[in-house]
Amino acid sequence: MPKLLVIDDDRTVHRLVEKTFDDMDVSVFSCSSAEEGLEMIRSEDPDALLLDIMLHEANGLELATQIRHLDPKLPIIFITAMNDSDTAIQAMSRGAYDYLLKPLNKQDIQDLVERAFDTRRLMQSPVHMQEAAPSAEKGDLLVGRSQGMLDVYKKIGRVAPQDVAVLILGESGTGKELIARAIYHHSGRRNECFMAINCAALSDTLLESELFGHEKGAFTGADRRHIGKFEQCNGGTIFLDEIGDMSPSTQSKVLRLLQEQKFERVGGTETIETDVRIISATNRDLEQMIEDGEFRLDLYHRLNTFQINLPPLRKRGEDIRLLLEHFLARFNKSLNKQVSGISDDAVDLLLGYSWPGNIRELQAVLRKAMLMAMGPVLVPEFFPSELKENGSAETPITEESVPTSDSDFKKFLRALEATDSTEMYAEALEWMERQLLTRVLTVTEGNQSKAAERLGITRGSLRNKIRSLNISIDHVISSDD
Repeated sequence: MPKLLVIDDDRTVHRLVEKTFDDMDVSVFSCSSAEEGLEMIRSEDPDALLLDIMLHEANGLELATQIRHLDPKLPIIFITAMNDSDTAIQAMSRGAYDYLLKPLNKQDIQDLVERAFDTRRLMQSPVHMQEAAPSAEKGDLLVGRSQGMLDVYKKIGRVAPQDVAVLILGESGTGKELIARAIYHHSGRRNECFMAINCAALSDTLLESELFGHEKGAFTGADRRHIGKFEQCNGGTIFLDEIGDMSPSTQSKVLRLLQEQKFERVGGTETIETDVRIISATNRDLEQMIEDGEFRLDLYHRLNTFQINLPPLRKRGEDIRLLLEHFLARFNKSLNKQVSGISDDAVDLLLGYSWPGNIRELQAVLRKAMLMAMGPVLVPEFFPSELKENGSAETPITEESVPTSDSDFKKFLRALEATDSTEMYAEALEWMERQLLTRVLTVTEGNQSKAAERLGITRGSLRNKIRSLNISIDHVISSDD
């Protein structure tokens, strides 16, 4: 359970924050003085901090400097009643994650703190390069001993200490973010900030704002200055996922940042200097995009100082067995199950499948099989029938696959309840997202550009969702075609 510490001499702020996370799995600790706050940081090891800039007996900005010495990776969110640019600049220069303006809004608090928790998790959970085996160490494992993965481990070891840009290439679902985090945790910047952003998940305007920040009034809805990732992460490492989905204008700004370590916020004229290491990744063919005029050659060379090619799961041989053991142990804990193994027939079935969705698909298939399991051993009938045909375990888009009423969702929920699922929220969101995408793609007859426009997301984001949800698109051909 993540821990949130609030240092503010206003008791109403304490009550508001506690009420905000009342129904969530968050431990909230509150105190009113700087001295007490420092002691709680030492004893409780919080995952995020809400800090008032104007404490009675101390200056919050100066206190932040002491806190940074105690825990340089703790995301600090300042609370201020002063909506002026100087305060924001001073806060960010002291290593703030972001800041909130009084009067506080519960949704703003929740959104910002949850993002801070995610950032803390990425920085605090080390990635170990070792085979799947019981370990008391915290963090994530890079599982595999195939030649392809051994080559990846060697490259991580070589490039991690070098302060250069790294480009990770690999199909969707192969674990590119895990590789990026492994580089970060073995680098000289491991005690500084690490932030990840998916370039395909945001529109052009939002992506520029997220990376570079924006000034108040820069566009509709920009009611205050926003500090971007490059400014927040000064001295640290930024992971840019799906860089092939960047617009030309964003590519130009990122190129300038790589060349000069300088940028301007959206709608601003002030030049800001920063020092960040960029690790980027994509599942797209950047060289073909360069030929097609969709990606800048000069940016490609800047990002590609060192390249790591992540092999697809189908080329990793016996690594599949290791991954199955690893995820079986993990899901037993998260699903509160006691599945002890997988039958030989089921293992042969999984080894013979091509895994177009790679490790992400393997995880999804295994999790669903464990939810279906009625005993301690997984047998073939618990796995999707598509695996037996050695095809792609995807959901084809047909009229029958689109729900006609809320009764379908109620049936789905009853099925989840019957399996005693402990991930109902995630499973339900995935179900609803699948139904929405299949509905819109059916209406647009598989046209992804039209579907993305109707959904209000980028084409790259839609492509990623189609892959992650394993949706297959059957082309509709009319006589006119």
